[in-house]
Amino acid sequence: MPHKQPPRKQSINIGRGARKRDEDSGTEVGEGADEWAQSKATVRPPDQLELTDAELKEEFTRILTANNPHAPQNIVRYSFKEGTYKFIGVVNQLAVHFSQVGNLIPKDSDEGRRQHYRDELAAGSQESTKVVISETEILEEEEEPKESEAEAETEAGSQIDMPAAEDRECQMEPPPRTNFSATANQWEIYDAYVEELEKQEKTKEKEKAKTPVAKKMGKMAMRKMTSMESQSDDITKVTQAAKIVERMVNQNTYDDVSQDFKYYEDAADEYRDQEGTLLPLWKFQNDKAKRLAVTALCWNPKYNDLFAVGHGSYDFMKQSRGMLLLYSMKNPSFPEYIFSSESGIMCLDMHVDHPYLVVVGHYDGNVAIYNLKKPHSQPSFHSSPKSGKHTDPVWQVRWQKDDMDNNLNFFSVSSDGRIVSWTLLKSELVHTDVIKLKVEGGTTDGLDGLQLHTVGCGTAFDFHREIDYMFLVGTEEGKIYKCSKSYSSKFLDTYDAHNMAVDAVSWNPYHTKVFMSCSSDWTVKIWDHTIKTPMFIYDLNSAVGDVAWAPYSSTVFAAVTTNGKTHVFDLSINKYEAICNQPVVAKKKNKITHVQFNPIHPIIIVGDDRGHVTCLKLSPNLRKMPKEKKGQEVQKGPAVEIAKLDKLLNLVREVKTKT
Repeated sequence: MPHKQPPRKQSINIGRGARKRDEDSGTEVGEGADEWAQSKATVRPPDQLELTDAELKEEFTRILTANNPHAPQNIVRYSFKEGTYKFIGVVNQLAVHFSQVGNLIPKDSDEGRRQHYRDELAAGSQESTKVVISETEILEEEEEPKESEAEAETEAGSQIDMPAAEDRECQMEPPPRTNFSATANQWEIYDAYVEELEKQEKTKEKEKAKTPVAKKMGKMAMRKMTSMESQSDDITKVTQAAKIVERMVNQNTYDDVSQDFKYYEDAADEYRDQEGTLLPLWKFQNDKAKRLAVTALCWNPKYNDLFAVGHGSYDFMKQSRGMLLLYSMKNPSFPEYIFSSESGIMCLDMHVDHPYLVVVGHYDGNVAIYNLKKPHSQPSFHSSPKSGKHTDPVWQVRWQKDDMDNNLNFFSVSSDGRIVSWTLLKSELVHTDVIKLKVEGGTTDGLDGLQLHTVGCGTAFDFHREIDYMFLVGTEEGKIYKCSKSYSSKFLDTYDAHNMAVDAVSWNPYHTKVFMSCSSDWTVKIWDHTIKTPMFIYDLNSAVGDVAWAPYSSTVFAAVTTNGKTHVFDLSINKYEAICNQPVVAKKKNKITHVQFNPIHPIIIVGDDRGHVTCLKLSPNLRKMPKEKKGQEVQKGPAVEIAKLDKLLNLVREVKTKT
């Protein structure tokens, strides 16, 4: 800012100049003249600088800020997260010079109106007393003799005209109060819905049993019910909305897992030597099935996020109840459907054309069919000792194409040595024995020349993808029989497969000649059904519970062992060992029982003997597809997969012919 002389000095100089002009002109200054016009002496401080005109005209710029000059600038605070003192860069610059707590009340509020009313009453009482006092003075001047009477009248008037301000208060007992708190989880909500639905069904049954007169009386009583009660009973309208909201909440809860399922790809696979990993995603479990083992897994053929889990026990000394649960990846915290049974469920299968039909096999030899469209927990069809059933546990069931009359049918295999075909009629299950397993060389002569046959115990079977009548059966003796629906007494072929019970057999989804088997003798074997010796043998150092082919490749399969590990093989990458060996259960004591590939997504599900089902994502190395070459289109399809597996089998065949 430009430096200027003080205003007072300028005004003094101006006054002196005016005084000189007045003296020169010969005019006199009166007493009423401005005092600034009188002569005054210039007072200069001793330390004032002598500045030139250029220095006086020089400008100096100053910037004003709102910072508090007294605020500290070097504050440090201790950070418990990092364990050190951290410098605080932001300091509060606010300086409070004056503060006062007020109690202003708005005029329009209730308290403001009450104060205004009290002020008016007080002002009115003061005016009335003034009027009464003035009247008494007039009466005293006019009628002095009647002084006593006038005083009495004025006292009475003052008592009547002055309204006394009164404060009224009331006191009452406070209303009773209680603190209520509770937590609601998904299964409690679901149980409440189920109880409400059961109540509605019971009321409907009671109404059907009532007489017409009782129904009229019931209608009259229903009219008297309050609307609130009628609304609380009808919850079927909100079940679908509640299910959607529950899925939204779970999607928010497991958002990181959902993101990994959809988008995560393990970038470290590029630096691994053709090896892959399994990324754990969701873990499915239910308190009601906590002590039951996972005995069966099956994906729904229509809804790729839905799968069924069978619960039972493989220990024949600890047999109890069974459960059938259906989970969705959209809601991993609670099953979509829950069915319970008196006997343990050992196997299940879902129909391809009717995905709402689930067939299960029980430990007591019965089979049952559940209809997901019907909410009640009882199966739609159930075998019985009267209508016919297996005498030993049912180890596997499998839906087949409809018969000539378009009736649904399925097959079952049991330890009693029978392969049974079941047909669904309108109200019952009809069964026929397809084949009875007999151990070759197990015939002995009994009394009276009777021949006794040793029965083979079936443990697993699988039907050919193209040849409808052909299927494979694995037994407890370690043999695999190739059977036909047309021959009930003979086998097409017999394979000396394993030294212990065969736990699973499975045809390759692409190659019509190749199938795979696993056993408790620690081995997984791959076969060509035209050759009686295995093409590949893999020793996994533990009992193998289950095997499954990958749906996207003819050379990829997975196996699970009782030591808690999952093994993934790709024969086109490594013919000698697995490209992934990974433990997938929390504790070493947990035994993995089953594994299944998702038909669309690159994930697998594995179940253990503690009732847990874990979902795992395959890394890119475990699902390698053919690489694109410049100027060439990548060939895909069943023919390419068949040729890829044929190439490997031909190498093995050449080695076997040479030896």
